[in-house]
Amino acid sequence: MAGKIVSTLAQLRRAAGYTQESFVKGFAQEAGHLGVAASVSVRQARRWENETPPPLPHPSQQVVLEAMFGVPLAEMGFEVPPHHVTVCAPVSDAGEVSRRTFVADAGALAAAALVPARPGPRVGAADIARLRVRLDALYETDHTSGSVPAMTQARRIEDEITGALAAASYTGRTGRELQTMLAELHGHRAWYGYDGGYTDQGRAACMEALAAAQLVDNPLLQVSVLETLVLLAIKAERAWEAASAVENAYRLATRAGAGHTVHLVIALRDANVATHVGDLAGARRALSRAVSHQGRADTDAEVPDWACFVGPFEVDYATADMYVRADQPKRAVPFLRAAVRGIGGGLARNSASYRVKLAGVLLDAGEVDEACAEMSAVLDACGGISSPRLRHKIRNFQRAAASVDSTAARECGGRIREALRGGAT
Repeated sequence: MAGKIVSTLAQLRRAAGYTQESFVKGFAQEAGHLGVAASVSVRQARRWENETPPPLPHPSQQVVLEAMFGVPLAEMGFEVPPHHVTVCAPVSDAGEVSRRTFVADAGALAAAALVPARPGPRVGAADIARLRVRLDALYETDHTSGSVPAMTQARRIEDEITGALAAASYTGRTGRELQTMLAELHGHRAWYGYDGGYTDQGRAACMEALAAAQLVDNPLLQVSVLETLVLLAIKAERAWEAASAVENAYRLATRAGAGHTVHLVIALRDANVATHVGDLAGARRALSRAVSHQGRADTDAEVPDWACFVGPFEVDYATADMYVRADQPKRAVPFLRAAVRGIGGGLARNSASYRVKLAGVLLDAGEVDEACAEMSAVLDACGGISSPRLRHKIRNFQRAAASVDSTAARECGGRIREALRGGAT
């Protein structure tokens, strides 16, 4: 009998997706939702599961336990005195029952807590690990091959996750993991909208991602979406939205206790907004903040996957962008050269984009031969990258070069036409 009592409570806990440690946190959270002054320690939770007979919870603890598991305390294996017994009946029934639960059939609900409620396949830790590997691989696909093939992969993963959420059986913890990954996928789609020039679709994906990240209460995931929203808002000429996204990102990062790398990303987006609206003093302040965070980024114990791309080259690139906005291309050139040198081979798409930017700024600075040589190097390297944004930048260079009376510019323009006709980028 004692073994059955212990087993019942432990099974209820495991079926809800809790370890003993996470159960304590879940208990505190549920108490907060209920407005009940109740808590439990890991030691006490172990006593409830292992002692014979288990100590009876206090009345406030009983309220929380019944809300967490959806069954009366007596069906969790405790010996409950009559005045503590919860009667299951419709809430609208008249009578002298002072405490009722929302359950119509406690026995059926207890069974539901232990047995998968859906007829579909069971999703467990191994499935989550497999999906996580595929989701993390999207970053590499995007960086090396571009957003177009990454979007194709993302759609397949999203279909699998939404199918599992709708029809499969899983614990509460697994469901949360699935929802978190779905939020991340919406964030990926937002970036692909930006890279592909589909601003409205990208902003819509941002809204989905933000809502999903809020539902799983993941502030850092919200920050990752907001940093993409900044870029999309700038593209849509919604500077006020971009500035608001930056402020909210700062707030969420502080709440989450984020490290210097995350704050570096936000500072760079802050600089993007200031540069876009011509607030060069604000851009310098944001860039100074970015330099400060960059100098301390190596002290971060952990860096989210979405922030791993950032580094000194991003600061150099943003500084160059500020000088371009100030119509000082010659001052931008050394920063762009440093960014191109520093970005590394793993970020092929961004590397090509940086080099196109350098080529364009060199052209503006009157360095026509060097600009065309840089663009030729881009065309040599980016044949396997499918990125509409990169393609658009190359076309912009082509149009600018067409206005220059130079043999190198004409030859470079002809080579760009051939590359674009052949489907490069």
